[in-house]
Amino acid sequence: MREQPDQPRPPSRRDRRAARRRPGRGRAVVLTLLAVVFLLLISLRGMAAFYTDYLWYDSLGLAGLWRHLLVTKAGLTFLGGVVFFLLCWGNLLISERLAPAFRPSSGEDDLIERYHEAIGRRAWVVRMFVALFLALVVGVSLGAAWKEWVLFTNAVSWGEKDATFHTDIGFYVFRLPFLTASLSWLFSSLVVILIVTVLAHIVNGGIRFQNQLDRVTPQVKAHVSVLLAVLALVQAARYWLDRYALTFSTRGVVDGATFTDVNVTERAHRLLIMIALFAVGLFIANIWRRGWILPGMAVGLWLLVAVLAQGIIPSVVQRLRVEPTESKFESPYIAHNIEATRTAYGLDVQGGDDPIDWTDPLTAEDLQDNTDTMDNVRLWDPTLIQQNFSATQTREPFFQIGDVDVDHYVVDGQTRQVMLAARNVKPSGTAATSSWESQHLVVTNGYGLVAAAGNDKTAQGDPVLLASGIPVEPDGLPDVEEPRIFFGENSGGYVIVNTDVEPSGSLADANTFGPYDGADGIRIGSGVTGFLRRAALSLRFGEVDPLLSGSIRSDSRVLLQRDVTDRVKQLAPFLAYDHDPYLVLTDDGRLQYVLDAYTTTRNFPNAQQADTGGLAEDSGLRGRSFNYVRNSVKAVVDAYDGTVTFYVVDDEDPLIKAYAKAFPDLFPKDREIPESLAGHLRYPEDLFTVQSQMWARYRFSQPESFYQGLTNNTWAIPAAVGTKRQTGKEVTQVGPDGRALTNESRYPSQYVYLRLPGSEKAEFVLLRPYVTSPESQSSGGQNQLRAFITGSVDRTGKGTLRQFIYGSGERPDGPNLAAEAIQNDTAVSEVVRVLCIDKESNTCTFTSPTIVPVADALMYVQSVAVAGNTQQAPKITYVIVNYISPDEKSQSVAIATSLRGALVQLFGPDVPTSIEDAGSSNEVVDPGAPTEEPGTGAEREDDLIDQLVEAFTAADEAGAEGDLVGQATALEQAGELARQLQELRRQQRTEADGATTSTTEAPATTTSTAPPTTTEVPASTTTTSAGA
Repeated sequence: MREQPDQPRPPSRRDRRAARRRPGRGRAVVLTLLAVVFLLLISLRGMAAFYTDYLWYDSLGLAGLWRHLLVTKAGLTFLGGVVFFLLCWGNLLISERLAPAFRPSSGEDDLIERYHEAIGRRAWVVRMFVALFLALVVGVSLGAAWKEWVLFTNAVSWGEKDATFHTDIGFYVFRLPFLTASLSWLFSSLVVILIVTVLAHIVNGGIRFQNQLDRVTPQVKAHVSVLLAVLALVQAARYWLDRYALTFSTRGVVDGATFTDVNVTERAHRLLIMIALFAVGLFIANIWRRGWILPGMAVGLWLLVAVLAQGIIPSVVQRLRVEPTESKFESPYIAHNIEATRTAYGLDVQGGDDPIDWTDPLTAEDLQDNTDTMDNVRLWDPTLIQQNFSATQTREPFFQIGDVDVDHYVVDGQTRQVMLAARNVKPSGTAATSSWESQHLVVTNGYGLVAAAGNDKTAQGDPVLLASGIPVEPDGLPDVEEPRIFFGENSGGYVIVNTDVEPSGSLADANTFGPYDGADGIRIGSGVTGFLRRAALSLRFGEVDPLLSGSIRSDSRVLLQRDVTDRVKQLAPFLAYDHDPYLVLTDDGRLQYVLDAYTTTRNFPNAQQADTGGLAEDSGLRGRSFNYVRNSVKAVVDAYDGTVTFYVVDDEDPLIKAYAKAFPDLFPKDREIPESLAGHLRYPEDLFTVQSQMWARYRFSQPESFYQGLTNNTWAIPAAVGTKRQTGKEVTQVGPDGRALTNESRYPSQYVYLRLPGSEKAEFVLLRPYVTSPESQSSGGQNQLRAFITGSVDRTGKGTLRQFIYGSGERPDGPNLAAEAIQNDTAVSEVVRVLCIDKESNTCTFTSPTIVPVADALMYVQSVAVAGNTQQAPKITYVIVNYISPDEKSQSVAIATSLRGALVQLFGPDVPTSIEDAGSSNEVVDPGAPTEEPGTGAEREDDLIDQLVEAFTAADEAGAEGDLVGQATALEQAGELARQLQELRRQQRTEADGATTSTTEAPATTTSTAPPTTTEVPASTTTTSAGA
């Protein structure tokens, strides 16, 4: 037996190598595992959102739509990544294969040599990593064009051709956007690949800058030349598509292809195509030639021609040849633009051939013949009535009154304009919803609605309610079958229903919460499924409560996407949506939200880009670039169970045809709007805003008139008047959204129910006026009303635009002058002083004047509401009527506690009694009849002064006691006395002069107003000449 040595055996070379490898491998494994864990942790929330999104779509029965959208977006992204990866990986592989077997080294190549020593045989790893990294950064960007891909693969024939290239418009809308996007992506990708390939050749030794003899090997030169040829070929294809993009040019006097585009730029594109193809040939030929002289010359020539032909020459032609005689050169292209723009925006405006004859004064008989208009004159605006609702109808601290919508309903057998709002849950911050449990498990829904007549008020100045209270008590409207509102406006966040939590305290007393059995909701489930879903919800919302709460049952359901706008956007993100979803109480008692959805494109050839300046901040059309729009879809969301239904109302729109072809689950054929909802469709507000602004310019059909209108357009949307709020001497002007007006704010459209001139019946329309544009006011226009345009829809959702133009003679004043005349009126000024300035605790609100066309005449109606410290709800205290008389060419302002009271002052006691506000007195004072035996003029004058003093005293006493209605009544009585006093003095002056005023002279129109609360006899009323 061998004797064991005293010293251990030294390790062999094999043992030493193994010992060196083990720590390195161990560290690599640990680092890899840590990286995987880190990626999982940062991806968990995204994975949870992905999983719960699928559950939400599945709960709606639209899992197929979710998969379709996913496959479309992810598929295109994956395709772009794979194509880029293969191109990049292949070129890197070629560069490695073309590396020379031996290259003389120099001192400057030490870094490259050390790189090769470091990677050894692992070059494939570097190649894979570089290609994969760049594919994730550059290649996946193709997925951003998924909407263009949807239209490209579901294109339909438009049925019309453009005037420039005589190509079907469907090519521009459906094909061109994706072709342009894909070629741009391909060109950018090839540029990146070319750069990476050249760097790879440098690293592999195929390109050596230090070698004076042969810096680039022939194989590398051939490789780079092929890549350059492919780039030139792709650019030639882009030039070809750029020819069609000239129909979207903004170079000329109008958008679209104009003289310079057609006669210079289009030919330049053809020349550039030939140069690009010539460069392709030179790059290919360069494979067999030495040097880079010919390709360099081709690229230099290419760049020179591109700069000259695309920039300098067109600009010179436009400036020196076209602009000096622009109307001559651009006339046929302006005609193309007019036709395309009118088609793109649906500007098929009816009327205007028979201008309104503004010559006959309005009489009480005219008011009687137009009672359907006068009975529906709007006294409340949505912002004002929302403040009243919020002060009187919230009922619970965890509720709030939502946005007030304007609609029309049949009340007591007559169609009336109605304003209604939902009673929603406050987002957060109240004591009743301070905990997670109360906010997400208990206070889960709003309740009912508040509705009031837009044309009426009580004797106390409050709205005349048509539906109110908890439970909802309708008065003239249909019964509400299910008043609970789980889905509404500004209903962010999630709730979990059907839990073990029972409301307590004030929540239990509210009696508004209960089990939910609607169609929507992600069922929690039990076992592993339940745990996974609860965990996913906790990760999605960043709250551990859904996972740990013991109140959640297996049959509990989670309601997501509860804001109606967010909900429809999630289902149909390719549509744009109106800023104002409106609540409807259907004829069968359901509460539903209607959202107007728009199809848009910016690729309608030769059409003008939209003017979106007058749109609300949250409009889906604002900030969007488009030159074609249709309200093709009405999206309806049930307020209780969240069911979303898309109704196609314009099946002639090729865009919605393509989307319906792509997403048949969303837009099934032959789906019609139910009769219970059809009567509550209205013309979409955002579309009307865009159309009315475009029509101010595109009402001209002849190029010559249109061109003259570019520099001297006589029509314009007036500046916004807004709502005036005054507290003490502090005055603010706000728009319909409650934001302060700016110089750019424009007069908004208004929903009104009236009989239009020449019509046989009243209609619910959207109305917007046109006034003399600022450019034309220097010639004497002075903001006169030129026309107004209306939009209405039938029960199928088909819209109609109509215009009503005032003739070329005298015209009534626009809304800005009307509002100015009202504020300058003596009696109105005194009302402001008494109610707002002297009583600094009061807040007075003057609504924006409502335009009321009656027969061929015109008036403006404005309400004055007052709220104080002890009276938080604003109440309408006065109604002001500004009547513009065509025969006297003046504005007559009357103010009273009711609309009829103001009309009586203007038109006498024969004003129809149906106009009377609810609860107001029906007694009418005949201005022509003496109130008592007249006696002598001096006695009569003294008697009127005594009565004025008594009326002022009564008004002061009522104001001191906080009785605003009593004060207003006394002021109205004083107004009538002041009118009689002024009339008496005028008669005395006439008798003293021994003559009467000539009938051909425009007399000073007497304005019957409520006089100031002072013991002094006020100066007579204000009369403003029309157009002054």
